[in-house]
Amino acid sequence: MNAVQEFISITPWTIIFQICNLLILFTLIRKFLFKRVMAVLDKRQQEIDGIYDAADKARDDADQMKEEYTRKMSNARAEADMLVKNAMDTAQRRGDAIVQEARDEATHLKQKAESDIEQERRKAYSELVGEISGMAVDIAGRMVEREINADDHKELVDEFIKKAGEAS
Repeated sequence: MNAVQEFISITPWTIIFQICNLLILFTLIRKFLFKRVMAVLDKRQQEIDGIYDAADKARDDADQMKEEYTRKMSNARAEADMLVKNAMDTAQRRGDAIVQEARDEATHLKQKAESDIEQERRKAYSELVGEISGMAVDIAGRMVEREINADDHKELVDEFIKKAGEAS
């Protein structure tokens, strides 16, 4: 049992050696391994921070591009509305001009037709006056050729009126 007791027993020099070994091991690990592991972890953290920064920058760029796109679309829509309005105004003015030209032409044609009608009326009147004058001369010539009594005179006047009616 003595052997078991020596195996299980705690000696102060063993504890001191174990603590010294632990401190030496800790110092060596800290000096050689811990700094390298921390350098790798720091490098990894910097890479992760760089990725986050790039993602934030890309998101900001995307937001900026979206705002620019929205602004350009708004401007394009406003410009398209303005072009449509201008085209409608131009079409309205052109339509009004065409209607006014048609009215002016109709007025001109109406005046020309009235002028032509008046000219034809005067021409017809002149022809009628000429025919009536010719018939009057013819009647006067007949009256001179013969002596006319009241019945012959009435007959000549009726014939003159009948011929004047046919001429018009």
